[in-house]
Amino acid sequence: MSRPLAGPQGLLRTLNGRAILESLARSGPQTRTELMSATGLSRTAVTQVLRMLESAGAVAAAGVDRDTRGPAAGRVALHPRLGFAAAVHVDHHAAHVVLVDAMGAVRAEQHDALPTSEDRVAHIAELVARCRRTVKAAKGAVHLAVVGVPGIVTADGGIRDDLGPDGGAFRAALSAELDCPVRIENDVNLAALAELTSGAGTTLASFALLLLDDGLGAGIVIDGALHRGFSGVAGEVMYLPQTPLPIGAPIVSDAVVGDLALGLGCDAGTSLTEHLDAALRGDDAAKQIIAEIGRRIVLVAGSVGLVLDPEAFILGGKATHPALVEAIGHIAGDYAAQLPLRFLVSSFGPEASLVGAVDEAASALRGELFTRILTPASKAGR
Repeated sequence: MSRPLAGPQGLLRTLNGRAILESLARSGPQTRTELMSATGLSRTAVTQVLRMLESAGAVAAAGVDRDTRGPAAGRVALHPRLGFAAAVHVDHHAAHVVLVDAMGAVRAEQHDALPTSEDRVAHIAELVARCRRTVKAAKGAVHLAVVGVPGIVTADGGIRDDLGPDGGAFRAALSAELDCPVRIENDVNLAALAELTSGAGTTLASFALLLLDDGLGAGIVIDGALHRGFSGVAGEVMYLPQTPLPIGAPIVSDAVVGDLALGLGCDAGTSLTEHLDAALRGDDAAKQIIAEIGRRIVLVAGSVGLVLDPEAFILGGKATHPALVEAIGHIAGDYAAQLPLRFLVSSFGPEASLVGAVDEAASALRGELFTRILTPASKAGR
């Protein structure tokens, strides 16, 4: 005869409390009956846990359910003043800041170009401050920040980019400025996490996101988990060797686009976006430029495919432009006999990195808040 499951009451309250908090974060305000159904807990257990959570300031009344049959029932929700997390995406030109609550709801948003005369740490801090000023009737603190940046990001939050390694200086300075923990992540990796969680990669066990912006980067997911590599270098496909390019030459960049344009007698200052739009209108020179960029992206995918064999490649950033999607599909078809490659289009386009930062920030915020709420304070003198 098996013994009944038993354990310390404190542990059971913690587990039950986390189940209720997670349900409220996932589904919003609920009645006690709805929480019973969502968690499998008894009415007595739900009532006891809610009483504990109310006394801890974790939940609050959220109106009355008058839609169901029978007596009206009160709803409860996560307390609106539990606080926020900051999700930040910084590229070479601008910073985008979003404040999210524990439910993952966007509460405020600010976007502004990076001033040439101002330190980007101060600029991000000012955008966070602007966000806080726009959140009406909420006085919650910013508990943490998740920041996506271009460049190689090491496990300890150090950044290695065109200016060299920073030794974690950016993370430390921003953490001090915001007065909260800061997590630094590669922006393409965040975009891959967005696709994995709620985008084109949700049904894939493995994929590589190829994101084209100022350069080309890859976010690699293997067996449902992001692969960063030992030192954060995984996915740096910008300089993969390609014949006839010299070793170390970038596969695609603003300079590369300019050189391709010059070779066809076009203006070297025309942007990739302008060439993409022109190709869509049928401009022959622009179509040749886009075809060459598409060829290079397909060769990158082929190199990655021969090593990792992912289920699909997800095109992100400027690679989602219809002209480039068409070019990539056509060129991939030419190679299909030797190496079949499957290409999908990002669900989030240029916003994928920020979406990933928002998801990660909300998840980290829930973890931090729920642990703090459910961990009893140590008694004095012990």
